[in-house]
Amino acid sequence: MNRNTPQTLDTVSSIVSEVTAHCLMTRTRRISRVVTSLFDQELRPYGLSSSQFSLLVLIARMDGASRAEIGRANHQERSTSTRNLQLVIDQGWAEELVPEKGRSRPIVISKAGRTLLAQAIPAWRAAQVKAKQLLGADGASAIVRLSSGLPIEELAG
Repeated sequence: MNRNTPQTLDTVSSIVSEVTAHCLMTRTRRISRVVTSLFDQELRPYGLSSSQFSLLVLIARMDGASRAEIGRANHQERSTSTRNLQLVIDQGWAEELVPEKGRSRPIVISKAGRTLLAQAIPAWRAAQVKAKQLLGADGASAIVRLSSGLPIEELAG
């Protein structure tokens, strides 16, 4: 049975045209990949990816948050957050504190992580300039404005 009837092909063509012209998800993912690539290129000499840099900044800002709190603040599914946190901990850039009592093991940035951030900040600034040039002033400020309004809530998974 041939499912590629003229009507089906017209429907698929219409769907593809609609998604290509209007899909917010595919367009934001494309923007994300291009901007992420700029930051990855600049941070690579420091042995950091853009996601690791971002995670280190978040860990430093939250100063002693749990894995779950960091994952929620980073809008990541639990297994992704756990894997990314473990990589940063394994590199020695962050550490889990052993509490005197209770089960929560807060994660803090290590001395090595603080040093790395300080060393890598010129690369981050260079990438920031390139990204702003690429996006334009209006595009860059729209991204900041939109991301500031995102809710911090637990993601499914």
